[in-house]
Amino acid sequence: MFDDTLIQQLAAELQQSEQSRVQVRHFSGRYPGMTIEDGYRVSRAWVALKLARGRQVIGHKIGLTSRAMQQASQITEPDYGTLLDDMLYTCTPGEVLDIPASRFIAPRVEVELAFVLKTPLKGPAVTLQQVLDATDYVMPAIEIIDARIEQFDRDTKVMRKVFDTISDNAANAGIVIGGKQVDPAATDLPWCGAILRCNDVVEETGLAAGVQGHPAIGVAWLANKLAPWDESLQAGQIVLAGSFTRPIPAKAGDVFEADYGPLGVLNFRFV
Repeated sequence: MFDDTLIQQLAAELQQSEQSRVQVRHFSGRYPGMTIEDGYRVSRAWVALKLARGRQVIGHKIGLTSRAMQQASQITEPDYGTLLDDMLYTCTPGEVLDIPASRFIAPRVEVELAFVLKTPLKGPAVTLQQVLDATDYVMPAIEIIDARIEQFDRDTKVMRKVFDTISDNAANAGIVIGGKQVDPAATDLPWCGAILRCNDVVEETGLAAGVQGHPAIGVAWLANKLAPWDESLQAGQIVLAGSFTRPIPAKAGDVFEADYGPLGVLNFRFV
């Protein structure tokens, strides 16, 4: 297990990487004994640095929710990270939202649903039904993921491990919300779908059922995983339930349209 000095050192490296837009080398390669718990401790320390600089927690994200992604990462469960106020972008109907590409290193776009809570959820035994009961509404959302840690080592070309991704706040960097706010009790959430276009080309389509069969399953999982840390999901927070499409690379000049059908359309571009 990493000691506190190393935890703070690695958190500071992530902070510097985000600011300089220069990626750092794999923590797992430099410290082969690294564990998933070490990764979460680094992530929490990095979030604490941000909070000390005036940021505020607005929610959480769940990642690696698909079976294929878990197998690729050699794990058997999702991962999670923290959403902060400076990550949030809101789409206005009929307009194209501008997102500055300069604040990211290697941004990629994922299609998700966001749960906005009206009452707290605290594990360890939260159920899917309790998630639905605690949710004020569900709405379309895009997660912008990024990599402060190299995806592939610059020399060996070895892919980073899940410990690295977890340390890196589960690769979270931004969230775009908009569209229709729907009642989870009156909406067949697994059948909510979207078409993602980049520069008028359909890059991805998917259904929310791709998130473990039902997107609320991941929210319940997260509430239960936070319990041992004496943490919980709070009223008013946003929870990104997990992507149901593969991540699509983005660069300055790219224009995206995420069409959720009856739930609305998110239009945004990187500038």
